[in-house]
Amino acid sequence: MSSVLITGANRGLGLEFARQYAADGWRVFACCRDPGRAEALAALDGEISLHRLDVADFERIEALARELEGEPIDLLLNNAGVYGPGKTVFGGVAYGPWAEVMRVNCFAPLKMAESFVDHVAGSGKKLIVSITSRMGSIADNTTGRFYIYRSSKAALNMVMKSLAIDLEPRGITVTVFHPGWVKTDMGGADALLEPADSVSGMRAVIARLTPAGNGGFYGNDGTEIPW
Repeated sequence: MSSVLITGANRGLGLEFARQYAADGWRVFACCRDPGRAEALAALDGEISLHRLDVADFERIEALARELEGEPIDLLLNNAGVYGPGKTVFGGVAYGPWAEVMRVNCFAPLKMAESFVDHVAGSGKKLIVSITSRMGSIADNTTGRFYIYRSSKAALNMVMKSLAIDLEPRGITVTVFHPGWVKTDMGGADALLEPADSVSGMRAVIARLTPAGNGGFYGNDGTEIPW
């Protein structure tokens, strides 16, 4: 049985990832800050275990890795993320929250990889996938603004690109995915994609990943996105 560990699994894309992977017979380690309030997640059918995890709490990440010691994880899916305050236009940046956005969006995925690398290396598929955003693409930035969110995702992209190189000798494939503009709490009601469509697209691409795709930046349809 293949296995996936998903952060931020209680809602939005994380919940849909958990739903779809469980429906396909995967073992799902579903992580969220408060499993006791994750009613939709708890109601899913399949081989799902819920785990308390705030990705900003690095000691808790280490503790969870110890709790799951010996469990192979085919896919480590860094889904948890935050948007931060508003559009953060020039002259109106809230500097205080910037560090916390960076901690969740950039630092935490690397800490997850450091803590769970042996679990991934001991699996059959050996995949680490982080959910990023096209807004983190420097080449694609034509509108400016959004300093905090853009910088956090650009930093995540660079971290994962380096990680792809560092973990290649262990046979681990590392990629980042832009899910599209999705109807979630972050994306809003005007977004173009339903979570089910975004996730099914990304899962199809993930299923086709090989070591040749290591270090890639992909859209939900497999299109390569410029850095």
